[in-house]
Amino acid sequence: MTKSTEQHAQQEQTCSPIVELRQYTLHPGKRDVLIELFDREFVEGQEILGMYVIGQFRDLDNPNRFVWLRGFRNMKERVVGLTAFYTGPVWKKNREAANATMIDSDNVLLLRPACPSSGFALGNTKRSELDDKEIAKSLVVATIYYLNKRADDDLVDYFEHKIKPILDDSGASVLAYFVTESSTNNFPALPVREGENVFIWFSRFRNEQAYAAHVAALAKSPHWRDEVLQELSRPIVREPEVLRLSPTTRSQLR
Repeated sequence: MTKSTEQHAQQEQTCSPIVELRQYTLHPGKRDVLIELFDREFVEGQEILGMYVIGQFRDLDNPNRFVWLRGFRNMKERVVGLTAFYTGPVWKKNREAANATMIDSDNVLLLRPACPSSGFALGNTKRSELDDKEIAKSLVVATIYYLNKRADDDLVDYFEHKIKPILDDSGASVLAYFVTESSTNNFPALPVREGENVFIWFSRFRNEQAYAAHVAALAKSPHWRDEVLQELSRPIVREPEVLRLSPTTRSQLR
């Protein structure tokens, strides 16, 4: 398969071949203020310009952190979309209110699917309407491994054939898995964490209790403790990061 054919296949099988994982640190008590503004103004305001707001979340372990995922068809369309949005009327109208909630918005990982079929598949899901107040009970968990080198085919293969089956058996629904996108940040007005290599997977659970049961099942698994964790410890440079994420009302990923 040629590179162009592979890229086309990746675009056909995933909603966004380029994804930003964005973690914002907010002023105390301001998260719901930002979420209300974001869900009202910044979803359609970005998607009309060709970007894809995959999901937005409350971090259950940090009341002052807002996490969201933004997708793009490719790096060229990323810079076009971001330029249009951040110089356009929606951001200009709402930027002061949004920025007033934030302490830091530079914690951003630029990602791509680990293989053509490992991105988010959200084609059959529907985003809630503006007046919908239902709060999702589901939990999305992002598990981030920081590596000493770029994730290679061997690591992806190990995840697919060794790790993912264990996660599935212990109650996780693995939604997608990604590696670092190595392209240079082509919109420097919004920094990303360059020079880091990550492997990250996203899982969904019915609720917090289901996730707790999953963690307990892994802890009891000799295969997980004695083989998988040992294997994963070799390429990592710091403790894995786990984000327990509660979808906002209008998050498409939920």
